Amino acid sequence: MAINQPNTLPFDPASFRLNPARVLLAVLALLVVIGGFSSFYQVPASSVAIVQRFGKYLTTKEPGLHFKLPFGLDQVTFVEVRRQLKLEFGYGTRGALNDYQYNRDGGDMELEKNMVTGDLNAAVVEWVVQFHISEARAYVFNFLEPQTTLRDLSESVMREVVGDRSIDEVLTVGRQEMEVKALEKLQTIASTLNMGIHIDQVQLGNVNPPLEVKDSFDEVNRAQQQKESSINQANGEYNRVIPEARGKAEQSVSQAEGYATQRVNEAEGDTARFKALLTEYQKAPAVTKKRIYLETLSEVLPNVPGKIIIDDKVPQFLPLMNLQPNKTAPANNSKNTSR
Repeated sequence: MAINQPNTLPFDPASFRLNPARVLLAVLALLVVIGGFSSFYQVPASSVAIVQRFGKYLTTKEPGLHFKLPFGLDQVTFVEVRRQLKLEFGYGTRGALNDYQYNRDGGDMELEKNMVTGDLNAAVVEWVVQFHISEARAYVFNFLEPQTTLRDLSESVMREVVGDRSIDEVLTVGRQEMEVKALEKLQTIASTLNMGIHIDQVQLGNVNPPLEVKDSFDEVNRAQQQKESSINQANGEYNRVIPEARGKAEQSVSQAEGYATQRVNEAEGDTARFKALLTEYQKAPAVTKKRIYLETLSEVLPNVPGKIIIDDKVPQFLPLMNLQPNKTAPANNSKNTSR
């Protein structure tokens, strides 16, 4: 049984002809479209654009839509000058958009945070450097990888700062001073090298002794805190008792001074009265003597119980306590008594 094969026509190259004019027009149109799309660029609000023409710096453009020569004649580099960047050492925040923010190699991350203090003790130091790009042109042209260079400089400065202090200063009271010193040193180096970077802050994170001795250091810290707590309690008790005792002492002194003033005033008054009385006595001795006698009796007699008045002209005693008339006595007895 025969199989019918389909009829196939051989390809005739002569029948396929290209129109050179049309091809040229198509290429030109394609170039125009590509050039049109590559001639404009948009600078984000947080950035500026460094424009290079044939590899040489041309200008710096602010945010907005701008024109450039197409086909790679002008090259544009965006630099985020209005955003604060940071570098993390000894740890890393996952999901960071900045590729240089933390060391993505776990082994290198462990090495960068292990340091030796000035008294030859080991410490595990984590810190962060916050900075912003202050000069875009210097940032782009002066260093091939400026953030990598800044990481190396930051690690070197922190090791120097930690190496100048004891382990107690690093773990406790020296943190703020270390941050200030590291900031000053790092900014000085960045300015000297003209990196186009301004260091905003150097902040220490977790600062701990190595894991092998961490328990012992924690025990020492607890003892130190307990000591400070006892001192604070003693100072509080001192501040409570001493002012109270001083107040009582001042009160006693004030009372004594008041009593002394009172006694002095009374003595001066008595002296004045005595002098006045002496003057009157010198003028009229008999009258003054009698007046003194009567005044003295008027002061003394009211306080003497059972008083008896004696008169040399009357031969009888009259007890002053029995001068009240007896209402129950007979009238004749009273007459006899009066005789």
